[in-house]
Amino acid sequence: MPSANPVLNRLDRTVGAERRASPVVVADTMTVDDVVSRTVGLLLLTGVTAAVAWVVVPQAVWISAALAGSALAGLALALVISLRASTNLALIAGYAVLQGLLLGVASRAFELVYPGIVAQAVVGTFGVFLGMALLYRARLVRATPRLARLVVGTLIGIVAISVVNLVTYLATGGQGVEVYSLTGRVGWLPYAFSVVAIIAGAFSFVLDFDLVERSVRAGVPRRFAWFCAFGLLVGLIFLYWQLLRLLSYLRR
Repeated sequence: MPSANPVLNRLDRTVGAERRASPVVVADTMTVDDVVSRTVGLLLLTGVTAAVAWVVVPQAVWISAALAGSALAGLALALVISLRASTNLALIAGYAVLQGLLLGVASRAFELVYPGIVAQAVVGTFGVFLGMALLYRARLVRATPRLARLVVGTLIGIVAISVVNLVTYLATGGQGVEVYSLTGRVGWLPYAFSVVAIIAGAFSFVLDFDLVERSVRAGVPRRFAWFCAFGLLVGLIFLYWQLLRLLSYLRR
């Protein structure tokens, strides 16, 4: 099942190695319902953690550094899970909890400055997700090799630039393509970066849907539904951050 999607190819290799070692029992294969239920579970875990963080974690002076450190830790955890095509529930749940902490604290900070912005970002995130799901189901967009290469390459570039921008901000206080302060003037470059990131994040769902569809068709083991659900969670969180940031730019 070769694909331009590196995650799908990695999953193929992992499942292929397992099948050579031990044949898969047909009754234990993954279904779309398995992915849906696990995705909902991860979203609930993230949401509950965010709600607790919103209420409990104080807006202290050290919170920016803590958030930056947690963001880098979350990125490292996401890379480990993705590169290993891991189905380890502890790792995946740990990612959901860590991101929930980030979402809760940062979202409250945005909400204090721009009332109503969190609800707008949440509605926008799920609106884009449902819209891409409908387009994919209607076969108006397809996970072609060209689209996969474009989306994956763009996302890798966005993540790399974001990490460099964050490290630069922590070291010097300078802000480039992403603005971390909640007030102040924003130039055209952060706007353009956010729009590109949102478009790439939206089309990443097409690759996720293709991953789920092809994995179900190939009869991969049920436990890989956790990996597929993790991919959807990563996409939703990424899109939420980008929409939240763009909305804050627009309301300055």
